This record gives sequence, structure tokens and C-alpha cells, in this order.
Amino acid sequence: MKIKDPHGQTWRVTRRWVPWRRKLKGTWERMPELPSGDDPISMILTVIMLILCLPVLILALVASLEFLLILLLLPFVILGRIIFGQHWTIEARLDWTPVWEEAAGSWSDSGRAIQDVATAIQRGHLPPHNIPAD
Repeated sequence: MKIKDPHGQTWRVTRRWVPWRRKLKGTWERMPELPSGDDPISMILTVIMLILCLPVLILALVASLEFLLILLLLPFVILGRIIFGQHWTIEARLDWTPVWEEAAGSWSDSGRAIQDVATAIQRGHLPPHNIPAD
């Protein structure tokens, strides 16, 4: 559910579908610009930059593999939650940054909790920050 608080900030209150939270965001934004040109100095600088960027490229690959793993596991996680009655966690995000989370119980209980939290945020009662910043 997407809402705005009295200060005009956008909040999203949702269920968290998987038990973990993705932490590899903004990988491509951290990549430096590669030098351009077709002289030998530019080629040497490009090779050095590619070697230096290798950890970032590996991080991007890991993030992509994690996303594929989430897509593959999501149907089984949902089915397991339904069959075994696992509790849902709801979270409030300021724009896309998670700032608050809480266990909410069953599907219907979590739906009511989402409504309650969204209403409270719209009225100006912001949830406390209980998720450490990355």
C-alpha cells in the first residue's frame, strides 16, 4: 500500500514475501566511468579500470543470481507459509528504504495490520525506526 504522510513523504506498507531482505542495491550506480579513446594510454587505463571494477561486476552477478533464486523460491515459500501457517512480516518503507518491520500473524491479520499502520502514517504517527541502516 502506497501512502503519503502529512509532510508529503511517500511510504509503502507491505508484507515481506521472503524471510530475508535484499541488500545488494545500487550496484550499477557505483560503477565508475571507463575512459574512452583508442590510443595506448586509454587502453591501459581501461584494462586497469576493468580490473578494479571486477569486484563490483562480481557483486552485480551475485545480486542477479540472488534475484533469480528469489523468483524460483517464491512459490514454495508462499505455499509453505500457507500450509504450515507461518506468520507474515509487514514492513514500512520510506520511499524504497525499509525503516520498520513487525511480525503480523496470519494473512488476514497482516492485512488488517497493514491498514492500521497505513492509517497511522497518514495521520502523522510515524513508525519507529527498528531496522538498522545499511
